This record gives sequence, structure tokens and C-alpha cells, in this order.
Amino acid sequence: MNDQKFNPPKASRRSFLKMSTLGFGAMVSTLGASENIVRKANKQEVAEAYPGSQKIKTICAACSVGCGIIAEVKDGVWIRQEVAQDHPVSLGGHCSKGADMIDSVRSPKRIKYPMKKVNGKWERISWENALDEISEKLGDIRQKYGPDSMVFFGSAKMGNEQAYYYRKFAAMYGTNNIDHQARL
Repeated sequence: MNDQKFNPPKASRRSFLKMSTLGFGAMVSTLGASENIVRKANKQEVAEAYPGSQKIKTICAACSVGCGIIAEVKDGVWIRQEVAQDHPVSLGGHCSKGADMIDSVRSPKRIKYPMKKVNGKWERISWENALDEISEKLGDIRQKYGPDSMVFFGSAKMGNEQAYYYRKFAAMYGTNNIDHQARL
């Protein structure tokens, strides 16, 4: 085992000032080189960043609160969002999920249609096929294990009406096993 102590190199005040000046000079020269790249937006660009876009009042779908969002849409694509300042529920505020709603919609990882894993790979299937397979599997589980073998979990995204229909669906399936995901 080596008993030598590590002695980091010491910088004198003079060498520290030299290196600081060099770093500051490099920063200033970089800013000067990019002078024509960055500019202030003009009044029209501030008022209408995406000419021809449409602002649509909508609500956030992250939970059942329904905070207000103003979605800016151009050519059918949601390009940016702002908080609806005059919304009676959110009063111009958002939680972190609502502030990031546009990213969940525009994410390349977003699932846009039913998928099924076949031989270890995901394949697109039709909505009709997906619903048929799900209902068939639910029926098989109820027949083999009984209706109380299933539990239905609600979602924070559900409003009163959706929760009512979800509860009715569980009752039609034959079970009272229903809960809310917020407890888990």
C-alpha cells in the first residue's frame, strides 16, 4: 500500500486571474460571433408566433379537475399551449402534469392505435379486433374463475359521469370489486 498523500496542484492568485480572464474573453468572443443569430422578436411575432395558427380553448386531461388550456394548433398539429387565465377552475394555474400536457400528446412514444405483442414484437391491430379480444378474455376469466376474481380500477382522469358508467360496467360484469388508483 502506498502511503503517499495526494497533493492537488495549487493555483496561485495570479494564475487563477489569468485563467478567469481567458475564460471571460472566450465567452465574450462567442457572444460577439453570434450577434446576428439571436435577435428580439418583433411585435407581430410576439402577438402571433405561428402565423395562421388557431388558438382553441380546451381542458387538461391529466386528471378530472379539468384545468383550462389554450392550445395553439396549426395545420391540425398542437404546436404550443398557454394557461387559460380566465378559466373558472384553474384560475390561470396548472400543475406540472398540465403544464407538460403538450409533450404527452406530441411524444413519439405515444400509442395512437391498438397494439398486440405477437412473437415478441408489437403489431398494430384494429380497434374492432382489440375490443373483441379484450371482451373474449374478460368473458373467459368470469366463466373460469367467477366475476369476483376481477377488480376494476378507476382513474383520476374520470369525471363523475365516466366513474358512474365504469361502476355500472363492473356491476354488469357481476362484481363490486372496484377501487380508485389514487389509493394505490
